[in-house]
Amino acid sequence: MSNTKFKSFKDFYPYYLMEHQKSSTKLFHAIGTLSGLISLIIFIYFKKYNYIFISFILGYGFAWFSHAIFEKNKPATFKYPLFSFLGDWVMLKDILIGKIKL
Repeated sequence: MSNTKFKSFKDFYPYYLMEHQKSSTKLFHAIGTLSGLISLIIFIYFKKYNYIFISFILGYGFAWFSHAIFEKNKPATFKYPLFSFLGDWVMLKDILIGKIKL
């Protein structure tokens, strides 16, 4: 399935979830996504635009760490960057509303 060219996010998301089976991976993704968002808001609010790159380091750092340590797979970001970025946000939403359990 990893060699599949996904035509839509709807087709991609089940693959994305398969790549995030461990609770620790999902938790680290949620922490990274929220940390990235919060830091982005803070940097913009305080007009510290030079530091915005840190938001991406936080978001992707937690996620990539979890893939290397817990999931032991290659992040989908490298092959499907846009769908993977969207997947992070949809998975976070699904975690927050209880659709996905940690």
